[in-house]
Amino acid sequence: MIGKPLGISVLAILILTLSALGIAFTPLSFLLTALLPYAAFAVFIGGFVYRVVNWAKAPVPFRITTTCGQQTSLPWIKNNSLESPADVWGVIGRMALEVFLFRSLFRNTDVAIVGKRPVYGSAKWLWFFGLLFHWSLLIIVLRHLRFFIEPITPWINGLSAVDGFFEIGVPTLYLSDGALLLGLTFLFLRRLVVPQLRYISLVTDYFALLLLLGIVTTGLLMRHFFPADLIQIKNMALGWITFVPAMPKEVGPVFYIHLCFVFTLLAWFPFSKLMHMGGIFLSPTRNLANDNRMRRHLNPWNAPVKVHTYEEYEDEFREKMKLAGLPLEKE
Repeated sequence: MIGKPLGISVLAILILTLSALGIAFTPLSFLLTALLPYAAFAVFIGGFVYRVVNWAKAPVPFRITTTCGQQTSLPWIKNNSLESPADVWGVIGRMALEVFLFRSLFRNTDVAIVGKRPVYGSAKWLWFFGLLFHWSLLIIVLRHLRFFIEPITPWINGLSAVDGFFEIGVPTLYLSDGALLLGLTFLFLRRLVVPQLRYISLVTDYFALLLLLGIVTTGLLMRHFFPADLIQIKNMALGWITFVPAMPKEVGPVFYIHLCFVFTLLAWFPFSKLMHMGGIFLSPTRNLANDNRMRRHLNPWNAPVKVHTYEEYEDEFREKMKLAGLPLEKE
């Protein structure tokens, strides 16, 4: 089960690498540095907007929130406002924990059969390495803004200084670079080692991880082993912003491979599972308040029917309920 999906993914990465090398040593390098950035960015924006609008148009008439805490009900029963929010502020708090700290992934459990019964235990490794990967990637993206801004804002310099605080090596090895590589390696090996996960892994799952590993690896190679002219790269990036693209000189083939991987990721992003970045905000299981006991939710396309409310039911059968000793809301 592992050979074909992984093999196809590796082949796709090799094709991208050879294509980038072929472009780097020909006049076609202009396509990679002047035309492909705009095409990839247009596909990314267009695809992202299309997916978000398509999700937003899906009707969600009922509250189908995923909860693991006490719902708001009677006054003397303490509710959990973050795990089962009943208002907008509770939803905001839960979404913040989900987006920034992966709260639901933190509750991930492991199960093993001991004797003849399942035994559940804590499994925090996926949460830890997932958090490590996403936060490191965010820091690296923010650090790369220095290529698109002139003059460089102080907070970017401050972020770079904190990231390279330990001053390991020359040039300094950023902590986020090592953390990102470590997180990606764990996520990739997890798909290879865990039989259940390996069984359901598709070509796109391996391709996404290998593409990200390729971007990180080529970035580290450029910084520590095959340095590129940063002034040339910044001029090129500023040229993209000002719509006056400039051809970089003497940047090396590793730079073109890195650039090809980045643009491939950018164009492929909206149509892959990586779109969970936008989808999390439109997930009705997470972004809706659990107020089913507080108000009635009606399906707007249902045919109109006469509803027999509980108040009407109690009025109709009050005497019989009283004789049966059933509790009544109104005596």
